[in-house]
Amino acid sequence: MPADADDTVAPEAFMRRAIDLARRGMRAGDGGPFGALVVRGGAVVGEGWNRVLASNDPTAHAEIEAIRSASRAVGSYSLAGCDLYTTGEPCPMCLGAIYWARIRRIYFGFDVEVAAAIDFDDRRIYAELARAPAQRSIASVQVLAGEAEALAREFAGMPGRVHY
Repeated sequence: MPADADDTVAPEAFMRRAIDLARRGMRAGDGGPFGALVVRGGAVVGEGWNRVLASNDPTAHAEIEAIRSASRAVGSYSLAGCDLYTTGEPCPMCLGAIYWARIRRIYFGFDVEVAAAIDFDDRRIYAELARAPAQRSIASVQVLAGEAEALAREFAGMPGRVHY
């Protein structure tokens, strides 16, 4: 374990909690076998499980739910210094959210190969993201670039804006 990791609680204890959350949600019919925790200083500050089916929300992955919970609990969009424990290796959407939240470290249980074997094949999305936008299976069409760029410049020039 790296020197800056919290060594007062073994990673296995947090992963077992993530597994318990995943099992509870899975058995309730909320979604797949995914549970996640956000931990800061040895304490759980957020947790979640896959709620895609329960909420009819394709973004309701365990990691996203845990990040949302933790952000509310700590009162910040930044979870710098926090670690994330998740039962499955994060998908591209969750990985993006993890980076935006500034999570320090990810601990995961099963990898993308195991996920693919149970019909959660993130490899397809990773491959799509590696392609140029024009080559992806979902079309990306740029519209009103000048107006949108003016909006971006307006934002950049706002006094006192928060850099996140």
